[in-house]
Amino acid sequence: MRAVRYHEYGSPEVLRVEEVADPTPGENELLVRTAATGVNYFEVQVRGGVVPDPLGLPLPHTPGIEVVGTVAAVGSGVGTDRIGQRVVGTVTHGSYAELVAVPAAAAAPLDHRLDEHRALALLGQGATAVGLIRTADIGPGETVLVEAAGGGIGSLLVQLAKRAGARVVAGASGSAKRQLAADLGADVTVDYTRPGWTEEVGPVSVVFETVGGQTAREAYSLLTGPGARMVIFGSASGLPVEIGSEQLLPVGATLIPFSLGYRPRQWPEFTRHAEELTARGEITPVIGSVLPLTEAATAHRAFESRTAIGKTILTT
Repeated sequence: MRAVRYHEYGSPEVLRVEEVADPTPGENELLVRTAATGVNYFEVQVRGGVVPDPLGLPLPHTPGIEVVGTVAAVGSGVGTDRIGQRVVGTVTHGSYAELVAVPAAAAAPLDHRLDEHRALALLGQGATAVGLIRTADIGPGETVLVEAAGGGIGSLLVQLAKRAGARVVAGASGSAKRQLAADLGADVTVDYTRPGWTEEVGPVSVVFETVGGQTAREAYSLLTGPGARMVIFGSASGLPVEIGSEQLLPVGATLIPFSLGYRPRQWPEFTRHAEELTARGEITPVIGSVLPLTEAATAHRAFESRTAIGKTILTT
């Protein structure tokens, strides 16, 4: 089979499509013939050496954690009735490939109301957006700042926050992403890469923080009022969220971390909720670039140049 691998950390050009042996499904696993796989910014950061591989896997490495496709075979402990089933699921790594061994418990039948690409967009990013909204517990009339509002998670957060009755300020780099956020319902859009951007925003009660570094400190300064909170779910800049006591004490807003990684039992529930909202037409996952597996480097370059919009997908 063909798979995308890299033998060293570096620029997107280290990604190569290579012929490798077909995987064999182990106990309680499915062998899925991939129709498409999702691209996530964390994979870009690991490949570039910006953040360490949390699994500590040896090189060469095949990235990717999301897959949608058809079950081609099953391992021991799995009924043969699953063969031929269309599924969407997650793995710890290795989904940029034509065949992927997926834990049976992590692969759900594809909702007949969704196409493959929307299902991928909701699998991780939709679940994250739902979990973030629940964690923030947004009330009607609150003002919410959504960072990276043109991305897969951010574009869903804009819609979910509006659905909760909030006034939404969408932060995004570039006019195309700001226009997308406005089209999705954002009341105000701002380019947080520009100096002095906070002057265009005013006080907010909730920040969905995913950039880190100076942007996080500037966003924190906007939080005012009782119960103000910042929910942290990433650091796209590669810089940590560092709020010192000199800033924390005067503002007094709560810092709340969020990751699906430490909420594995809630992940399926969050995903199903995102799927239901999509099926009812209450939210719309934004599908950005859809590229062949051979263009994985192009997909990664788009993330690094901040031109990726919505969900980026690789097809086989």
